[in-house]
Amino acid sequence: MGCSFSGLNALYDAVNGGGDVWINENRFRIVRQLGEGGFAYVFLVKEVISDPSNPGVSKKFKDSSHISDDGTYAMKKVLIQNSEQLELVKEEIRVSSLFTHSNLLPLLDHAIIAVKAGPDQSWKHEAYLLFPVHLDGTLLDNATAMKAKKEFFSTSDVLQIFRQLCAGLKHMHSFDPPYAHNDVKPGNVLLTHSKEQPPLAVLMDFGSTRPARKQIRSRQEALQLQEWAAEHVSAPFRAPELWDCPSQCDIDERTDIWSLGCTLYAIMYGVSPFEYALGESGGSLQLAIVNAQIKWPAGPKPPYPEALHQFVTWMLQPQGTVRPRIDDIIIHVDKLISKFSH
Repeated sequence: MGCSFSGLNALYDAVNGGGDVWINENRFRIVRQLGEGGFAYVFLVKEVISDPSNPGVSKKFKDSSHISDDGTYAMKKVLIQNSEQLELVKEEIRVSSLFTHSNLLPLLDHAIIAVKAGPDQSWKHEAYLLFPVHLDGTLLDNATAMKAKKEFFSTSDVLQIFRQLCAGLKHMHSFDPPYAHNDVKPGNVLLTHSKEQPPLAVLMDFGSTRPARKQIRSRQEALQLQEWAAEHVSAPFRAPELWDCPSQCDIDERTDIWSLGCTLYAIMYGVSPFEYALGESGGSLQLAIVNAQIKWPAGPKPPYPEALHQFVTWMLQPQGTVRPRIDDIIIHVDKLISKFSH
């Protein structure tokens, strides 16, 4: 998928007071804002089809399951200030286009346009990325709402949500060379609830995704990796080797396994296993992570089985080289599902 710079690609439709956006030849009306972060805004949009014989954006989709019943989608708008940000967005588009898995959020369409910024007439860019919409929010939204009501997922739902995340990550880790998501956390997991079924979990946001394997052979390379991680990997879910990277080491996709272990804990208890350190006087998030000091809060009554706690601990091994790989995790979670799902 190439990125196109034609000014016609995503121009606002001035007739409607700027309420419409074009992504390539398809037109969308902004319904409302769903979220924002950094230089990005996410909107709920509805496709405007003026010619009934034209199927609109859906004709582009290889997978018919991405076609929205009611023409609504999620659109991410990114304000691009400089060439470095432009490269990052282009890389996110390239990487997103590689993945085809039902537990990874697919990029349906995209456009990058140049816009005049202010009186000095310098050009900046805006990117528009189109995705399927999941209106039940993220795992983080769900956890926050559940915490307020003192509710918990059932053991069965915990395992089913987690199993889906494993399936999505396995797809990424199976590339040659493998890709690491690098920011697995509840805020990047979309949930969709349906009756009589466990929630559907979809991993999103490939802005930090990179080839997973990196040889670190100097102090400078180690510091560069730590700096990159500080910017791109959420602190409470960041693996120890990304906080304190040795000058001689091999980094691989098991940085994601650490984040996955933290996320399993968060599906159960609503937070990362190390966030408690932020609330302690003199507490250090980095120290808690590097030493893998997990604290288990009170959970539902009856509590989660000890086997789930052992599973989390197995993933949260400070030494990346002894951490299990995604295939081992999947074998184990399937055993737990057959044991605890009724």
